[in-house]
Amino acid sequence: MKFNLLKRMTNKTVNHEGAAAYKLSPEMELYSAVATAGLSDTFYEKQGDRLQRIQDLLAKTNPEFTARLAVYARNNMNMRSVPMVLAVEMAKLQTGNSLVSKTVSGVVQRADEIAELLAYYQLANKRDGAKKLNKLSKQVQKGLAVSFNKFDEYQFAKYNRATEVKLRDALFLVHPKAKSDEQQALFNKIAKDELAVPYTWEVELSSLGQQKFENEKARKKAFTAKWEELIDSGKVGYMAMLRNLRNILDAQVSYTHMEKVCAYLANENAVAKSKQLPFRFLAAYREVKKMQSPYTSIVLDALEDAVAASAANIQGFDGDTSVVIACDVSSSMQQPVSKKSAVLLYDVGLMLGMLLQSRCKKQYQVCLAIPGK
Repeated sequence: MKFNLLKRMTNKTVNHEGAAAYKLSPEMELYSAVATAGLSDTFYEKQGDRLQRIQDLLAKTNPEFTARLAVYARNNMNMRSVPMVLAVEMAKLQTGNSLVSKTVSGVVQRADEIAELLAYYQLANKRDGAKKLNKLSKQVQKGLAVSFNKFDEYQFAKYNRATEVKLRDALFLVHPKAKSDEQQALFNKIAKDELAVPYTWEVELSSLGQQKFENEKARKKAFTAKWEELIDSGKVGYMAMLRNLRNILDAQVSYTHMEKVCAYLANENAVAKSKQLPFRFLAAYREVKKMQSPYTSIVLDALEDAVAASAANIQGFDGDTSVVIACDVSSSMQQPVSKKSAVLLYDVGLMLGMLLQSRCKKQYQVCLAIPGK
């Protein structure tokens, strides 16, 4: 007991706010940095500071732990930017190690992430000039080659954007091996920039928006018809539906179509597959509540059902373990989660607290407010 006490005394440090804390292992520090960050500015750390801390920790962390963490963060925590950072930074430290290629292929789960990972690679390696991606890591190349075999033409076309690193650039850099004649034909389409224009809500609405109409009434009628067509098509994903509720209500679609939207939003399987963060429902709820529409109430009811379904997916709180839910309401939380969001960190914390409370059998609630913060 005495030796344990002495060890705790020598294991003290301060956190980023300057408060007393205990030292963590490099692995646990890395996990904490990854789990609490989206590489956006926070009250306690700026973006560059957080990135530098992750880079420093990687040099001290077991590579296999980092690889597992990167894949876990992408597939279980549904993070996108941080897993790519971990994979690329691993490549800088683990030259020639197949662990890197496996990590790269593990974190790339969307077609556009191939180009995004390369964009971070050139940034991380401080490449400039005409050939920013010259001398690409062989392990990164192998991992991305595997990733090219994951997607079909619709997925490639949907994310074939005019970014700094384009999908076509990535194809020429990586040289993926096609697994069939059909896939080779697809790679040829990417190389020639001849991918079929996909049927997506973005493309359909953008195309309609470029058309000329006789008058405003005709324009509104066309958008009503288009939204009803999109709802019937089943091509509008869950997040897109959630974010476009205001536009759908503005379009004044029929009651039948509004029922379809609400049924989709409240569907337990759809909620589980969507992997939406709970505050997304709060943001949508607040926007819809402002609307003067005969369908406002049924949409709000659907969102409440969606939140309840989302809470049911929270694991690990069904046993006999007592849980303390502490919500930080200090001034550091009185800022938006992003530049374009009206949702505050304060809102997110309280909402998560309420959702956790709904899952716990034993509850001790504590609201912490730090004076002067």
